[in-house]
Amino acid sequence: QVQLVESGGGLVQAGGSLSVSCAASGRNRRSYAMGWFRQAPRKEREFVAAISWSGGATYYADSVKDRFTISRDNAKNTVYLQMSSLKPEDTAVYYCAADSRSPHTWSIQPPSDYWGQGTQVTVSS
Repeated sequence: QVQLVESGGGLVQAGGSLSVSCAASGRNRRSYAMGWFRQAPRKEREFVAAISWSGGATYYADSVKDRFTISRDNAKNTVYLQMSSLKPEDTAVYYCAADSRSPHTWSIQPPSDYWGQGTQVTVSS
């Protein structure tokens, strides 16, 4: 079992930056790919970014590419999402996920193993 706890969400003005993090605990947490999804009001949950267990491969949704950066620190069992040039349409609850599958499929087939409870990110215009 792996437990995921997100933190770092909040309110930021458009054009600003914000970082969210996800701490993993439990067994075999370092062998999992990790990533982020988000869900805005009245919309379906969508893929944002993912990173392989080694950190050597990263994947992004087109809507956040060149603005968001995903990284992980396996010594701290934590994955990070650094968000910059934020837009009001980035407003959503951001969910952390962990899965044994390779993250290159996550945009098509979302992970199913473990999810966090989510953290709210609000971008004001």
